[in-house]
Amino acid sequence: MSNKMDPVERRRAILSLLQDAEEPMTGNRLAEQFSVTRQVIVQDIALLRAKNHNIIATPRGYLLAEAAQGREQYTLACQHGQERVEEELRTIVSLGAKVIDVTVDHPLYGELKGMLMLKNQEDVSQFLDTIKGKESSLLCTLTEGVHFHNIEVINESAYRRIKAALQEEGFLLKD
Repeated sequence: MSNKMDPVERRRAILSLLQDAEEPMTGNRLAEQFSVTRQVIVQDIALLRAKNHNIIATPRGYLLAEAAQGREQYTLACQHGQERVEEELRTIVSLGAKVIDVTVDHPLYGELKGMLMLKNQEDVSQFLDTIKGKESSLLCTLTEGVHFHNIEVINESAYRRIKAALQEEGFLLKD
């Protein structure tokens, strides 16, 4: 696409691409496609969000939040070290859940949330590969391993199976 594209037209095109995308799209990929910088894409995304488009940023790129048709959301309270993140996430997705996010209650900043949107083992692998390439810490390291996951499942029975598996493995926060 031409680098002379009108910004409004570019934002419309970005939204269209996100609507059609089956996987998250990185800011770098969008920047390359529209011959602009990644910072221009970040600004475009911010402007689209300001117009009430529910675009979320995940470690794998941008995507439009999808409606949870026929699925229910639950919150899991977990506690473990960084070394068990892979095992925890793989357990959750292997039992059919989508891990929407991770949240911690920080003593200074309050609630901090990271969007994950992990629905299968491949998503978990990509997320873990991203962690290895960064010099930053997971949110759970800020709170002695205490964190929450919002998950999406087909029904309450699936949620109970996941909760039982996490309890058995020692991932759930103890009362």
